Amino acid sequence: MHGLTRRHLPLMAACIAAGSLAVAGCGSSSSTSSGSTSTSSGGASGSARASKKITFVAGDKGDEFYITLDCGARTEAKKHGFTVNFQEPDQFTPSSQTPIVNSVAASKPDAVLIAPTDAAAMYTPIKQLAENGSKVVLVDTTLKNPDMAASQVSTDDAGGGKQAADQMAALVGGSGKVIVINLNPGVSTTDARGKAFMDEAKLKGLTVLTQQYAGTSPEKAASIVQSTLAGNPDLKGIFATTNFAQDGAVTGLRGQNKLGAVKIIGFDSSPLQVQQLRQGEVQALIAQQARKIGELGIQQAAAALAGTATTKQIKVPTVAVTKANVDSATVKPVLQVKQCPA
Repeated sequence: MHGLTRRHLPLMAACIAAGSLAVAGCGSSSSTSSGSTSTSSGGASGSARASKKITFVAGDKGDEFYITLDCGARTEAKKHGFTVNFQEPDQFTPSSQTPIVNSVAASKPDAVLIAPTDAAAMYTPIKQLAENGSKVVLVDTTLKNPDMAASQVSTDDAGGGKQAADQMAALVGGSGKVIVINLNPGVSTTDARGKAFMDEAKLKGLTVLTQQYAGTSPEKAASIVQSTLAGNPDLKGIFATTNFAQDGAVTGLRGQNKLGAVKIIGFDSSPLQVQQLRQGEVQALIAQQARKIGELGIQQAAAALAGTATTKQIKVPTVAVTKANVDSATVKPVLQVKQCPA
């Protein structure tokens, strides 16, 4: 989401050169993947690769970011012969995710990849996973205290927020009023996106009117846009930190006949977001590399299970997507999908 924060080979320098990743820390790791209650087998050998059970707990149900992350994890899992179970809460909330985490803890999988839906509220349930013997890898989002995690693999959300501000400044000519429509307070990824955007936008000479929260409701995001325009008809830009916010921003501007006049930069690259980009309703997307996060998450789980060194934190860079480059060989691999290829 936003996913929302989001570890590797024996020599991190080699990893950075090969994968263009911003990495904190160094260690060794293998790779696996998460799949929709799927089993993958491959020719890899070693104690960490013998019939290990991995569970991936996503942030919410039907989110193309997590589906795409799962595809990357599944592809990597084939190299290790892991069995992977995919779990997804109905909503991106601790109340929806906690019962799933508790159930997973009771089943005691060998390792768990999980995207916490709240940086504080999910600490105790996830710590219970580790106390029950499961290796924990945080993917996408993280916790305020990730002490139980073997690794954290996430998007460089602050870098993505800064990238969005740079794109916005170029789109609006370096001055003017902009707003941020965010998810919910306390989500590590979107908090970082919003803060970095606002800090960089101010440095670029933009006026940030407000940051407001719409949760996962496009309707609320549309209402925020309409109310902002009522008091600020000269609004020049909107940074939508999630696909939900972007969809609502498009609706809100359409209702005021402001599509195109007010620039929108979205975060993520779901099929709908890409469609809105192609149609000119959105001017740029800041895309996460969801597949890469899934691959690296499984690699770190494999390393932890093998008892070898893991990388405590991996930050995967974002990719700026525009109508001009959306079909390029560089961008196509980062676009999200509704289901994994057969």
